[in-house]
Amino acid sequence: MMLYYKLKYTAMKKIVFVPLLLFFLNSCSSVRVNSDYDKNVNFTQYKTYAFYKTGIDKVEISDLDKKRILRSIDECLATKGFTKSETPDLLINFFTKEREQVDVNQFNMGWCYGWGWGWNPWMWGGNNTVTRYSVGTLYINLIDAKKKELIWQGEGEGVLTKDTNKKDEVIKDFVTKILEQYPPHKK
Repeated sequence: MMLYYKLKYTAMKKIVFVPLLLFFLNSCSSVRVNSDYDKNVNFTQYKTYAFYKTGIDKVEISDLDKKRILRSIDECLATKGFTKSETPDLLINFFTKEREQVDVNQFNMGWCYGWGWGWNPWMWGGNNTVTRYSVGTLYINLIDAKKKELIWQGEGEGVLTKDTNKKDEVIKDFVTKILEQYPPHKK
């Protein structure tokens, strides 16, 4: 009988370990990206860019964060062979959204008595944790400068930081992951 409980306890440790590992791996993921584009556009024609100042001035984030985003976009586009110009092929605009995320995790010991995951009326040792953090979305729009039409939009969503020492890194990660999607690979 003792061997049965020992095996059951060992199996339960593994069952608990896998979901916790997946939770921690998921919480460490950085930026989730997506993009959309006009399928009728030949993206090889675009070589120069400028920022759409009117649109960027309306973005409701700090001027320091705007500078971080602009600097990161400059760096990414330079690695793709783009140059800034007074008469650009592309106008670049961006905007942001922010929301508070609240995660509630309930860990209880109900599984110890064969109840499986979930509620146990005789449970003791339960533990609830509440985690609050900010999730931000950065949209980068590429606009045909001559036609004044949106041709590509990239979107990145991830966890924001208030730590000024990490803001440069986080914003650069957002911009880099988003612009990895440009130019689109037509199938």
